[in-house]
Amino acid sequence: MVRITEDLVRRKSEHNEREIFSLEELSLHHENIERIENIDKWCKHLKILYLQSNLIPKIENVGRLKQLKYLNLALNNVERVENLEGCESLEKLDLTVNFVGELTSIDSLKSLVFFSELYLTGNPCSQFEGYRDYVISTLQNLKTLDGTPVERSERIIATQNYGVIRARIVQQQIEYKKKRDKEREEARIALEKEDQEKEAAKAEAEKKLGFDGTWYTDINAEDKEKRAKKQTEEAEEEFKKDKEFWDTKSVFSPEERLKAHKKLEEQKDRDRKREDAKNPPKPPRRLFADDGRPLNVNEPKINFKLTEDETGNSYLLDYQCYKYLDTSMIDVDVQPNYIRITTKGKTFQLCLEQEVNADSSSCQRSQITGHLLVTMPKAKQIVKSSPKPAKTSNNNKENESNETQTKTNRKNMEKLEVDESARKTVDIGNIVKEKGEVSVPPLGSKPLGKKREEKPLSENFVDNPDVPPLE
Repeated sequence: MVRITEDLVRRKSEHNEREIFSLEELSLHHENIERIENIDKWCKHLKILYLQSNLIPKIENVGRLKQLKYLNLALNNVERVENLEGCESLEKLDLTVNFVGELTSIDSLKSLVFFSELYLTGNPCSQFEGYRDYVISTLQNLKTLDGTPVERSERIIATQNYGVIRARIVQQQIEYKKKRDKEREEARIALEKEDQEKEAAKAEAEKKLGFDGTWYTDINAEDKEKRAKKQTEEAEEEFKKDKEFWDTKSVFSPEERLKAHKKLEEQKDRDRKREDAKNPPKPPRRLFADDGRPLNVNEPKINFKLTEDETGNSYLLDYQCYKYLDTSMIDVDVQPNYIRITTKGKTFQLCLEQEVNADSSSCQRSQITGHLLVTMPKAKQIVKSSPKPAKTSNNNKENESNETQTKTNRKNMEKLEVDESARKTVDIGNIVKEKGEVSVPPLGSKPLGKKREEKPLSENFVDNPDVPPLE
């Protein structure tokens, strides 16, 4: 039995971001549901509800849906229209191909002010004499019945003959009820007989397997060919039984529909088992050897590159995962002697020659290429010193000879002699010279030029006091 659970409703409300409280439309068709429940508590703002192609025998638990406008219950096992008085906004009800035989049950739809469209095609009540006249005279607000618009003149004539039509409908309902009681009894007897046959077949199978206290050894004497032949014979026999079941005429009743549904489920299970036998599931991938050593595994078949960084004393793993793969689908696990990356449920595992420090490892992903770079520093740190040349006795002698030679060179250094008068730039004691004494300019200085002579003024020159003198 399939029940309406919160998980099912949330899966069917993806268009509303899985929020069920504010849900306005819900589709639960082809789910083999056998009862309406919990919808009126979780989805109080529901306006459209699809429940066609299920196994629902009764309309219930929808009275609290005050905003419900359209209810689809086609291809179910409903036998009576009921429990819809609380759906104040209901406009359309679809009960196509159900088992509604009590036509007077539509009286519960009279109080619905907005109700205007009803579908009862394929129900036993649609075969009653005066069916259409009774429906349109009972439901005065109805505009469409079974896809056909209701004419005003048609309703007037049906209302005038309402008493006669109703009496005729009630009589036909009584006859149909007797017929349904007979069908239920026959279905019950057939079900008991079928259960007895199954129990007898089960007991026979147990007896063949030696469960009666004695063990028979002939069951293991068959070879592979005989077993295969036996399996094919069993499959042919099952096929014949299935063909006979589907070719026989059945009564149009809820019990027969349930029986056909169970037969379909049995066939699906049988076919599934055969497929599983032909294609047995692969054994789970081993990640560790018997002695506990990790194994190299590459289930996703993704290219990678492992290098050693000598300067940083670490391993660098370039995992070339797909460019547009979401990062949430990648799980990285670094252990001291191996690294494991899970990509969409597929495992990549790589052993490491040296132990690494898992706590100090880092992981980065490129936004351009999508590659994953995992840096794993090694646990054993190596300290390297710069090489120094070894000192020998010959080297010491050479160094001593070089030092003595430099000292002698410094002693024998030649110096240039400069005239003392030219070398002195400024004589502080003789800054002020006496009259008649010529001063010697400092070394490297330029001699001062002669004083420039002023030109004589012209005859027409007028000295203007407002003009400042030129300097």
